[in-house]
Amino acid sequence: MTEKIFSNKNNLQILYEDNHIIIVNKRAGDIVQGDKTGDKPLSDVVKSYIKDKYNKPGNVYLGVVHRLDRPTTGLVIFAKTSKVLPRLNALFVSKDIHKTYWAIVKNAPPKTEDTLIHWLKKNPKNNKSSAYIKETKDSKKAILHYKLLHKLDNYFLLEVDLETGRHHQIRSQLSSIGCPIKGDLKYGFDRSNPDGSIHLHARHITFVHPVKNETINITAPLPDDVIWNACNA
Repeated sequence: MTEKIFSNKNNLQILYEDNHIIIVNKRAGDIVQGDKTGDKPLSDVVKSYIKDKYNKPGNVYLGVVHRLDRPTTGLVIFAKTSKVLPRLNALFVSKDIHKTYWAIVKNAPPKTEDTLIHWLKKNPKNNKSSAYIKETKDSKKAILHYKLLHKLDNYFLLEVDLETGRHHQIRSQLSSIGCPIKGDLKYGFDRSNPDGSIHLHARHITFVHPVKNETINITAPLPDDVIWNACNA
């Protein structure tokens, strides 16, 4: 079930909302939760929206369930109550929330469909993860499944399903097979996108609502640019 997209004065695109959960289509450049940059996070924008819409006095509760990288776009789930936050967290831990990503990459993947297994090691100094074929010290196993959806004029559209959730997992693993994501300088693409984004989009999410016990299926509209628009053609 879905609700109509709502855009407010903060340019917030809401894809689903009830008393327990709110799901937002994140723009490139937004940070989900506050960090050392001091920039206003998406969580604060959503809090402001809730406060204004429902005329709530005092502080508004909002629980951050998961995150997306700053240059990435797409679906982000927030908990509107402290009761539902641990339930949503448990769904992520048990992998009962199924999330699908779309990625536009530079080169054709070696296979039209495949499972990638690597060991990822994060370097905090440059905020980058390196992918290894064999386990190395302090590395974590990373598994994803991809399939080629569409060949564009100069790029390739992949659909990606994560089996694990590691730091920069999709970016690092696709780069390791020679398929850096468009705009992702950090992982081997040759130039950045003008708006600082990368062409990685959290496209679809499916889960059973932890309170209503209904199946929620949400698809996030693609960003409005020439390359993404070609994927809708």
